Amino acid sequence: MPKRQNAKDGKEADNLPFSFFACPNSDCADFNRFDSGNLSVAEWMGKDKAIRRLYCKTCGRRFSERQGSLMQNTKLPTADVVRIIKCLGHGCSVEATADICEVDTRTVQRLLETAGKRATDFHRLQLENLDQPLEAVQMDELYGKTVKHRDKTKVVKIPKKLRRRLVKKRAKHGFIRLWP
Repeated sequence: MPKRQNAKDGKEADNLPFSFFACPNSDCADFNRFDSGNLSVAEWMGKDKAIRRLYCKTCGRRFSERQGSLMQNTKLPTADVVRIIKCLGHGCSVEATADICEVDTRTVQRLLETAGKRATDFHRLQLENLDQPLEAVQMDELYGKTVKHRDKTKVVKIPKKLRRRLVKKRAKHGFIRLWP
């Protein structure tokens, strides 16, 4: 992974490999094609020259490595943005998050709106990639199934092997995480 030394404090900044990026220009032939070999570093920007400005050889456009991410248009360090998102994820209010992270409430609100839009897009994408319709999947199917008898309905436990297989299948689609 390429590293760049910050001019101010001499620390090395971790940079993601080019395979994590794609050209954001919708007119480009390599639009949204990751690891296609068309990107190179054109220049370094920012206060400490730690942000790469990438160049697409196909269309000739330049763009920041932060474009399209939560870090776009922010001067906050990555650690602060991560802390803000974690606070919001744990249910803290905007005001409480701003107080904990020592930033303005408008900054937290902007990050919340951006993260919410991205989460909605990701959720829709996951729903489109489902093998079966959402109505066919019920969470209680994971733990038990019903068997109808003549006189009454009875709940039967699902064996552990089958339950684990169901969990792995659902975790693959991103709806639940695997248990340790």
